[in-house]
Amino acid sequence: MTTAQKAVSGPGLLSLGGIVAALGAASCCVIPFLLFTAGVSGAWIGNLTALGPYQPIFAAVSLGFIGLGAWQLRRRAKAACAEGYCGTPRADRIARIGLWIGGILVVVAVVFPYVIRYLMRS
Repeated sequence: MTTAQKAVSGPGLLSLGGIVAALGAASCCVIPFLLFTAGVSGAWIGNLTALGPYQPIFAAVSLGFIGLGAWQLRRRAKAACAEGYCGTPRADRIARIGLWIGGILVVVAVVFPYVIRYLMRS
C-alpha cells in the first residue's frame, strides 16, 4: 500500500470527516462572523444562522470522527511497534494533523458564541 493510499484509508478519512463536521458546527456562528469581518456581505449570510440548532449534532459527529480516528492511529502505532517498527509514516502524520485541525475547529465552533457574547458586552 502506497503512502497516498494510506492517507485515504482509516484515520485519514476520519480526520477529513471530522474537519467537514467541524465546519458544519462552525457554519452558524464563526463562518458568518469571519465573512462579515473580511468584508463579504449579502443576505445569504443570514441563512447560515439557520444551521444554529444543528450545531451540537455537528459537534458531536465531529468529535466522534476525531475520537475514532485518534483511536485507530493509536492502535496502528501499537501494532507497528509490536512488529518492531515504531516510526511514524507520513500518512499517519497527515492524519494526525487533520485530527488536530478538526479538534481545534470544533473547540472554536463551540466556544465562539460564548466568547463573542462576553466581548460584545464590554
